[in-house]
Amino acid sequence: MYDIKWIRENAEAFDTGLKRRGLEPLSSSLLALDDTRRSAIAKAQSSQERRNALSKEIGKAMGAKDVALADSLKAEVASLKELQPALEAQEKAAVEALNEQLAAIPNLPHDDVPEGADEHGNVVKSVHGEAPEKTGGRLFGFNQLKEHYELGEALGQMDFETAAKLSGSRFVVLNQRLARLNRAIGQFMLDTHTELHGYTEVNPPLMVRDDAMFGTAQLPKFRDDQFRAGEDHWLIPTAEVPLTNLVRESILSEEELPRRYTALTPCFRSEAGSAGRDTRGMLRQHQFEKVELVSITTPEKSREEHERMLACAEAVLKKLDLHYRVMTLCTGDMGFASQKTYDIEVWLPGQKTYREISSCSVCGDFQARRMHARYRSGEGGAPRFVHTLNGSGTAVGRALIAVMENYQNADGSITVPEALVPYMRGVTRIEKA
Repeated sequence: MYDIKWIRENAEAFDTGLKRRGLEPLSSSLLALDDTRRSAIAKAQSSQERRNALSKEIGKAMGAKDVALADSLKAEVASLKELQPALEAQEKAAVEALNEQLAAIPNLPHDDVPEGADEHGNVVKSVHGEAPEKTGGRLFGFNQLKEHYELGEALGQMDFETAAKLSGSRFVVLNQRLARLNRAIGQFMLDTHTELHGYTEVNPPLMVRDDAMFGTAQLPKFRDDQFRAGEDHWLIPTAEVPLTNLVRESILSEEELPRRYTALTPCFRSEAGSAGRDTRGMLRQHQFEKVELVSITTPEKSREEHERMLACAEAVLKKLDLHYRVMTLCTGDMGFASQKTYDIEVWLPGQKTYREISSCSVCGDFQARRMHARYRSGEGGAPRFVHTLNGSGTAVGRALIAVMENYQNADGSITVPEALVPYMRGVTRIEKA
């Protein structure tokens, strides 16, 4: 969300940022809407001021016993009063028209974000390790590497057919030790972020209202990607929504910042734009679990916090000894609310490709303006908008996929990574029951 005053004062910079996003200039049309809004406000205020002035003149006329003048003034007041609802309606319509346009515009990218039209413009920031089938690390010693769903179905512990009977496509039933492994991964991540990285664990609601979804920019643009829950709620597509909105409509003190939250929750997405993509397996589900990271900080610290959040997400994959790379997303592939985004892509030997497992974004004050979330500097002065950040720390289902494919054995069993053995109560290998 943008401050129209800032756009008026920085029209060229605003249009330049939109151009980098692949969008046409919008400052002229937005400022025209703002002119209409300001004119409507001025008319409504002028009418009210005239009524107030006439009321005083009526009093004077009555005191002077000038009945004719008093009646004339009263008639004008009545006329203005009758006109007032229409003026207020015009003002409301002008404000709503401007806000509707502002709410539909994505955040402007930082200057150091690479330009590009789509994922092909993303840039490799760093690489951790090498693919295990190419190194002397975890050498597989066999050639027929399988994808996660082949492994899971052969183990009898990953059931898509039954899930389809229950819920339709893009759902899965995990059972036995794969279900336990999935739970272990989530708990391991949550413990890592709370005990080692200083995040505060939160158990948030899984249903939120329109205002919360608007605050983090899921609404109105991405309405079709969400699941409605009754008349008044939405199922959360990510814990970013409730965690970030913990500070909505509040003024924090600078001493309270940064605030760092984490949560392990189910997430729900309609995948409206993913028809025909990743239809096999668990890569793209309507329901999945994710450990989310959210930071609330000052403008001066948000870039530094972004790097810190990325390091926290990476730490999880390093502990699991998984090969991955970090990509800096280009202007055409960033999320709607992001100023800059890093994606962590884990190597999946069954697919022989990298797939996103985490996305860490700094949003500046884009979400804070929508939530009216501010802080007061220790030096005093007017409250300022906080900066918000969010990231996956990481997606549990995709981490399960990565573990299964990277730790598969020739007989179809799965070796449990050392970091997860305590969460599996000593189980070191998952085999067919």
